[in-house]
Amino acid sequence: MDILQTYPWLVSGLFFVIAFIYSSVGLGGGSSYIALMTLLGFNALAIPMLSLVLNIIVTSVGSFNFIRQRHAQLRLILPFLVSSIPMAYLGGALDLPKEIFYFLLWLSLIFVALRIYFWKTTRLQLDLNAGSKIAISLLAGSILGLIAGIVGIGGGIYLVPLIIILGLGTAQQAAACGAIFIWLNSMAGFISRYQYNPIDFSDYLPLMIAVVLGGALGSFLGSSRIKPETMEKILGTIIILAIIFLTRKIFFI
Repeated sequence: MDILQTYPWLVSGLFFVIAFIYSSVGLGGGSSYIALMTLLGFNALAIPMLSLVLNIIVTSVGSFNFIRQRHAQLRLILPFLVSSIPMAYLGGALDLPKEIFYFLLWLSLIFVALRIYFWKTTRLQLDLNAGSKIAISLLAGSILGLIAGIVGIGGGIYLVPLIIILGLGTAQQAAACGAIFIWLNSMAGFISRYQYNPIDFSDYLPLMIAVVLGGALGSFLGSSRIKPETMEKILGTIIILAIIFLTRKIFFI
């Protein structure tokens, strides 16, 4: 929090960039918010709460735009939501010690880094019937929802490529599903967490304004001259730095 008070414009600018880039591809940016807040030394109790709020802000606009453009498919997103929302609420209600939270955060960031750098979004040739697709969606939704509630990321960075890889929907439908998924699960996790660990969000108002502007601009433009894959790898650098920081904090301090 001290660094936000000392360098409000610089820190807010970094959050603006993250919101702009992620919103342009239908995501909220939770993993990068967490990575950045971890590097900047934010309070461990505030990190998941604030990340969920920033996710909600950014994906509110994204969800609206995708629904307006009729890319959202209820048959695709509903199974994910049915299992993920209660699990996100459960994850947010878990009162984990700080050490366990840092370890789970460390694991989730490693998976995000692997997803960015090594998980190619190539469609698999799977012959899935309707029942198999629903079963996979329910299982994936429950896992991602639990992660969303505990750690404070929306899970869209996993969900969007998963939909494409398994051939469950098109790229636009996956992005629409991701935005709505992030919004609802972030909301469920936030409501649950706020009951047990309320924080004063007025201290973080500059960050909230920054992501409102970045999210609105990014989702409005919808794309950039830089390819989404390249933007993800740039943001992946932040996540790798956070992994190194957490590795030292967990195992060597």
